[in-house]
Amino acid sequence: MSEPIAAAGIGSLVLDAEALYRELLRGVRSLMTANTRLAGIASGGAWLVERLHKDLQLDGAPGVLSSALHRDDFAQRGMASSAQTQLGFDVNGADILVLDDVLYTGRTVRAVLNELYDYGRPASVRLAVLVDRGGRQLPFQPDFAAARVTLPADRLLSLARDEGGAFQFRIQEA
Repeated sequence: MSEPIAAAGIGSLVLDAEALYRELLRGVRSLMTANTRLAGIASGGAWLVERLHKDLQLDGAPGVLSSALHRDDFAQRGMASSAQTQLGFDVNGADILVLDDVLYTGRTVRAVLNELYDYGRPASVRLAVLVDRGGRQLPFQPDFAAARVTLPADRLLSLARDEGGAFQFRIQEA
């Protein structure tokens, strides 16, 4: 992983989401074991895990994890309209690789871990992300990040996909 890319404002950062996806695919391949199960955080991580599952030619369905019920800002946000948790595998004893598009404060990862443990006790949980933008408020670090990016706190970075399934990033004001 290279040094972080600094971005001053909206439109000043160009990230090739498809190139970063290919790097993520390489990294996920290196983290896989026979017992590894993939689970993506809704929604960007779920898109990634859907495509990774296909590209890695894995059997079964990939998992989707929702952070909605365990968020520490639930009172302000309420129920998000994102996907619900769907795990088509036994969590107990599994090596679970959680995928997300952007890691920032770590609060979503914390919420997703709480959700995951509602389903059982995995042998291990690892994290792979497309982009790590730093700024952690909780002590989480990815086992793999395709890129590191520095953005001002008043900017949001999110993954989008077009009708054909191609990925791109959106940078907008918070």
